[in-house]
Amino acid sequence: MTPASEEKETGRTEAFSDGVFAIAITLLVLELKVPHLSGAVTAGSLARALADQWPSYTSFVISFFTILIMWVNHHAMFGLIRRINLPFLYANGFLLLVVTFIPYPTAVLATYLETPAAPVAGAFFAGTYVLLGVAYNLLWHAAIRGKGLLRRDVTPEIVDACTRRFRLGPPLYLVATAASFVSVFLAVGICAALAIFWAFTGRLI
Repeated sequence: MTPASEEKETGRTEAFSDGVFAIAITLLVLELKVPHLSGAVTAGSLARALADQWPSYTSFVISFFTILIMWVNHHAMFGLIRRINLPFLYANGFLLLVVTFIPYPTAVLATYLETPAAPVAGAFFAGTYVLLGVAYNLLWHAAIRGKGLLRRDVTPEIVDACTRRFRLGPPLYLVATAASFVSVFLAVGICAALAIFWAFTGRLI
């Protein structure tokens, strides 16, 4: 396979993935609903109705930046890859499946955050990120196990550092999932903190 064909093959996969990420991040905003006021419509009643939607804003912001950071890390991972194979394509497809699912648990969390069902909604939300962490690990392992998929200048030290970093995802999100039954706000806070962590460590890939 020539370098030109390798670049084209990887480019198509990246372009397809970028489109999926873009759709998923756009769908999040559809969960923000315009409030419908009953009775007299005043500036105060609209302001209160907008303020009451804070669970939707919170889940939207966390999920938006999480998907954005996932895209950045996905892009950085592809920077280490020069060609792809069939197992890698399926692993990438599984990752995109989870990414496109994220707007749904986001909507569930926003809907039930202030209800007695909040622990389950929080666990469902954080549990989705457990799957996301698993998907990233599968994708990375497909990259390092495939013959000749990584760039020739990728050292074993870089591979080990990335492997250790990706391994952190599933257990930490499992902690967030369990924490939801103690406090849903703790679970959401852990997910937000992990998003910040991935943002600051993405450059290490």
